[in-house]
Amino acid sequence: MRLGIMQPYFMPYIGYFQLMAAVDKYVIFDDVNYIKRGWSARNNILVNGQKHLFNIIVEGGSQNNLYTQVVVIDDFSKLHKTLEMSYKKAPFFNETMELLEKVFVYEDRRFNYFMQNSYGVILDYLGIQTELLLSSNLSNDKELKGKDKILDICKLMGADEYYNTIAGQELYDYQEFTDNGIKLRFVNPSLEPYKQLCEEFVPGLSIIDVLMMNSAEGVRHLLKFFSLS
Repeated sequence: MRLGIMQPYFMPYIGYFQLMAAVDKYVIFDDVNYIKRGWSARNNILVNGQKHLFNIIVEGGSQNNLYTQVVVIDDFSKLHKTLEMSYKKAPFFNETMELLEKVFVYEDRRFNYFMQNSYGVILDYLGIQTELLLSSNLSNDKELKGKDKILDICKLMGADEYYNTIAGQELYDYQEFTDNGIKLRFVNPSLEPYKQLCEEFVPGLSIIDVLMMNSAEGVRHLLKFFSLS
C-alpha cells in the first residue's frame, strides 16, 4: 500500500495533487504545528496575466497552534470576485467555479476538515479514488515527533511505500525507512506547460489555475508528469 502524508494547504500547486494521485491513501498531517509563513493559507493565481498572491483568512494561525486548532473565517467573497474578474475567459471557468463553490460553502470551518473536503471535491471531479484521512483521527503514538511520527503512521496504516515531495529528501533517509520495512519514494514534479491567460507560461500556480484552463481529462494528463526517486 502506497501512503502519502503532508500538512494541509489551501488549493496547493499541482505537485501535491500528483502526490495524492500516486498513492492509495493520503494522510493530512494535521496534528502538527501550523506553518504561519508557509503556504497553508495562501497561493498564487494569475491576475491580468501576472502572478498574484492570494490569502485566505484564518483564526488561530499561529506556529504555537496545531492545524487542528486553526479555523477558516474567510467568507471567500474577495477571492470569488478576483477569480471572476481574472478567469472569466478561461475555458473551464464555470466548471471550476462550481467546484470552488462546494469548497467555499463547506460548513465545517476547522482548517483540517475544510482542507480535507477541498481535496475530496477536486479528486472526485478528476475521478481519483485516493482515500483521504486526518492524522489527528488515527490511533498512532501522539507523543512521537518528526520522522518517528511518520514511520509510526506508516506502520499503523500497513504501508509498503511512503511517498513524500522532493523537498523531503532533506528530512528523510532511505535506509532508515528500509530498515523499518518501508520503501521511501520522493515525487519530483515536472511542471508541464499548459495554455494560460498570459503570454509566457507561469509554473507552480495554485491548482485553481490548472482547473480553469484544463478539462478534467486534461488535468489527469498533467498529473502524470513526475518522476520518482
